[in-house]
Amino acid sequence: MLFIVLILVLAALGLLIAALVTANSLWAWISIGLSVAAGLLLVADFVRRRVARRRAAAEPVAEPAAAAADDEEAAAEVAEAAEKPAVEPSDAVAEVEDAPVDQTALLPTAGELVGTAEEGEPGEEPTDPADAKIVDELDVEVVVVDEHPRYHLTDCGWLADRDTIPISVKEARDLGFTPCARCTPDAHLAEAHRAKA
Repeated sequence: MLFIVLILVLAALGLLIAALVTANSLWAWISIGLSVAAGLLLVADFVRRRVARRRAAAEPVAEPAAAAADDEEAAAEVAEAAEKPAVEPSDAVAEVEDAPVDQTALLPTAGELVGTAEEGEPGEEPTDPADAKIVDELDVEVVVVDEHPRYHLTDCGWLADRDTIPISVKEARDLGFTPCARCTPDAHLAEAHRAKA
């Protein structure tokens, strides 16, 4: 419906331009007629949608009767179950023994738990203030990945096959990158700096 209205409006615009260029009022009247037809189609579409919404709003009123019937069926099933004899204990034990054993999945490392599940983004390393002060002064090279907020050590497992950009840790921090919780660059760099000193 809206596609037809769009075509009518474009045709009316074209005819209006033709009327202005040729100074022929017939084209202008046809343009007005097409515009009126497009407006009427929009009004008809609005009324049709409004009626459909009212019908949809009226339908849930009929559902409580169906729900009541479902409740009666459920009550009958409960009553039937209450009348049946109880399960023998030996049968219950056999059912438990035959049940499949649920295997526990391996848990990801702590850095993966903090990140977003959708992209597998590692979380942010909680940096000790003393380490942060040391790292702010270093010109050691770390790597970043375009469109990701963390900086990493070059051997970080999260990097895998991603394209990395080498950058100094000081510049990375100045640009707003944060340390990766998986490879903990701040802790490693601060520890290496203390070892040298």
